[in-house]
Amino acid sequence: MFISRHRLQKKDPTAALSEPVKPIVYYLDNGTPEPIRSALLEGARWWNQAYTAAGYKDAFQVQILPDSADPMDIRYNMINWVHRSTRGWSYGASITDPRTGEIIKGQVTLGSLRVRQDYLIFTSLLSPYINGQPVTDQMRKAALHRLRQLSAHEVGHTLGLQHNYASSYNNRASVMDYPHPNVFVNAKGQIDFSDIYTNEIGLWDKRAITYGYQDFPKGTNEANALNALLEENSKNGTLFIADADARAASGFHPYAHLWDNNSDAVTGLDQALAVRNKALEQFNENAIPNGTPLSKLEDVLVPLYNYHRYQYEAVTKLVGGMNYNYSVRGDANQIKPTILANAIQTKALNAAVACLAPSTLTIPENIIALIPPRPPMYYGVGELFDKRTGMSFDALSAAEALADFELSFLFNTERANRLVQNKARAKTIGFDDVTDAVLKQTWHAVIPTGLAGSVHMQTQQQVLTWLLGLSQSVDATYEVRAIAHSKLKALQTKLEALAKTDIAHQAHYQFAIERIKNPGTINLPKAVVIPPGAPIGCDIE
Repeated sequence: MFISRHRLQKKDPTAALSEPVKPIVYYLDNGTPEPIRSALLEGARWWNQAYTAAGYKDAFQVQILPDSADPMDIRYNMINWVHRSTRGWSYGASITDPRTGEIIKGQVTLGSLRVRQDYLIFTSLLSPYINGQPVTDQMRKAALHRLRQLSAHEVGHTLGLQHNYASSYNNRASVMDYPHPNVFVNAKGQIDFSDIYTNEIGLWDKRAITYGYQDFPKGTNEANALNALLEENSKNGTLFIADADARAASGFHPYAHLWDNNSDAVTGLDQALAVRNKALEQFNENAIPNGTPLSKLEDVLVPLYNYHRYQYEAVTKLVGGMNYNYSVRGDANQIKPTILANAIQTKALNAAVACLAPSTLTIPENIIALIPPRPPMYYGVGELFDKRTGMSFDALSAAEALADFELSFLFNTERANRLVQNKARAKTIGFDDVTDAVLKQTWHAVIPTGLAGSVHMQTQQQVLTWLLGLSQSVDATYEVRAIAHSKLKALQTKLEALAKTDIAHQAHYQFAIERIKNPGTINLPKAVVIPPGAPIGCDIE
């Protein structure tokens, strides 16, 4: 098997750093407008850093496509800018010679919707349209910064590189990860964009290009030299974890996550929630420009309300998690699959169930009161919360969708099955402990007053739905189903007592009791789902 690589040779094979005989040249679509054009050029040119690390000087170049050239011509490696107003994804692919692995043409397609989605996220964090004041350029700068990252990412695919979702654990060591904006609340209590994205190719990217392109002195055993490079990666803790490990809802690798920040997932969640709380605190009419229908506030609120969703997902992977890598026989440096320490799993579980609190799920009244029904020409436009209240804003459905999203990870059937086995093998937390933690946060907690109380009771019923679903699931092990059944029976006993003493919530308890006695067929997930949210504008790239 051959790795994919461009044809590249040194003018001076004996030099540690030499110009190439012929550089690798990529061309940017000449119809790309400014300032996007400059951002894409700059980001793509980051790859020259990697080729320099591999011993080549100015070997990777990016130019504007000449007017006389055809972008479909196989002689031109292309970066295409495609305008669209609907969801889609960006691509980086290449045409290679199957006999040698040589890359004949790199082909990048970048969709314009992404930058608009990013801009919307940044707007939701800042509420920047303040009367009498100039609009901050932080959103524009951040959006262009993200485009540089995107350009580098997709060009990386054309160079033969896969996604590396362990990058955030390695201090953002690769542009082949999906980077969530690294925004934080600073010491002044302000939302800070100063470290939002990286400005360069990462260490792992350089190591990957060096592996593919480095020339060795005559007499060098190339296989041993390349193996030494890989061993050095392992020794330095430079990780590579790809798609399947990071995308699955039942994922369990502690470092392979999409759209996360920080080497510690729980610390990253704390950071995301702090940003979300600060942004919600200052969210008001300033989130949209003057002259915009106030109903458009919902468009901006959607990514803010769900801002922590990906970091939450990263945290849940620690629950029932295992550390591993793609080890091969004969490599003594690779770790064996290891169940995560109980302390790590417990910390993650506590952080995850805390997100089910009504204080997190309830949209503040001052925000709800701002959002009227949508006017003509705005029906069905934008990515909005599902509603069960007709045209009026539905805070309960928004909370239901987010809570369901969160519970879908904690009560994932494969995770539950794994938790049972891990507890038997390593005496770590099991599915019974996860269920107890969720019940403590929901059914065993005091119901607050007002809208928060309605949100909390709704979440309680959702927990019941997931437990009923697991008790019936043909994909769950017998032990998981037995645990779910046992917890349901214990909950029924508790609710029967509460129904006699807590008259204010009697109907709520009686309904839950009836659901446990006569569950019917539980289909998961439910119809109300969380709005599309991946910052790229789609679930796949």
